[in-house]
Amino acid sequence: MAKQQYKAVALLSGGLDSTLAVRVLQDQSIHVEAINFYTGFCVEGHTHAIRRQDQNKVKRNNALWAAEQLGIKLHIIDVIEEYKPVLLAPRHGYGSHLNPCLDCKSFMVGKALHWMQEHDFDFIITGEVIGQRPMSQRRDTLPVVARESGAQDRLLRPLCAKLLPPTLPEREGWVDRERLHAFNGRSRKPQMALAQHYKITDYAQPAGGCCFLTDASYSHKLADLWQARHRRDYELDDIMLLKVGRHLRPSPDFKMIIGREEGENNFLEGYRHAFIHLRTPDCTGPLVLIDGQPSHADLELAARITARYCKNRDQARVRVQITPPDAAAWELDVAPLAADAIPAEWLL
Repeated sequence: MAKQQYKAVALLSGGLDSTLAVRVLQDQSIHVEAINFYTGFCVEGHTHAIRRQDQNKVKRNNALWAAEQLGIKLHIIDVIEEYKPVLLAPRHGYGSHLNPCLDCKSFMVGKALHWMQEHDFDFIITGEVIGQRPMSQRRDTLPVVARESGAQDRLLRPLCAKLLPPTLPEREGWVDRERLHAFNGRSRKPQMALAQHYKITDYAQPAGGCCFLTDASYSHKLADLWQARHRRDYELDDIMLLKVGRHLRPSPDFKMIIGREEGENNFLEGYRHAFIHLRTPDCTGPLVLIDGQPSHADLELAARITARYCKNRDQARVRVQITPPDAAAWELDVAPLAADAIPAEWLL
């Protein structure tokens, strides 16, 4: 009788660790397919593609890229609505910012478990390494993920498996434990050496993370959104707009989202019919969205700030066009606000 080929579903971010976890299992003739969950808070494929910064870097979805290099199927699953309770009320709290990493990992492994059962796969793999992340990848928190996700010992971490109790795939002989690894800590040298062994040379750099919730500035803007609206909730458009532009809150009543370059202006164009928006028709300048309920005096201040960021900021007066949603535009002739007249506390 032919030997049964066992099947594993991998959580694939596209980073080096998750890529290597898949490759280690492929080396043992395990059939692997991957899942990438879309929460709306992903970094890559959005800001990196919109802005001119880091033009030397390839703009791509790293999970798709990694899956192609590995020769496996990737299933991208939208979990935007299901993810809300994880972020809004995490059982284990937040990390340094608004990152519910432990709850997030348990949620994603739990979703992978359901997928595994529905598609008749045998176990789950992740690229986790003990000691690499301060919240979700500690020796005491790895069992929490296995338990709370429901995956229990069908969750295998190939890169640090030798430092953990044997899982079901190891005990049953589906996977050879001796060919797994014992990586530990924050150093990436063992992973890079393994990547060299497998001739994997083009992979996402480990620094920077792949989730905006680990970013201090983004988390501050999200907390400001909740405070301004007097409720902890969000829609996809809310969290997408937090990724783009310069955000200023001159007053509790309104916030400005100011395009910093052509790519951001083009992105904000898609939202201008839903907001009061300002622009400088006589010169190159930002598209500015107003979120909130500004008074006439607030709009005059917003116009002066808009003029501050346009090409003609050194002129005595600048014409600013103000367009409410579904209404006729009107104009103000204003003196641009001086850079030192914008208090630091306005900047989000």
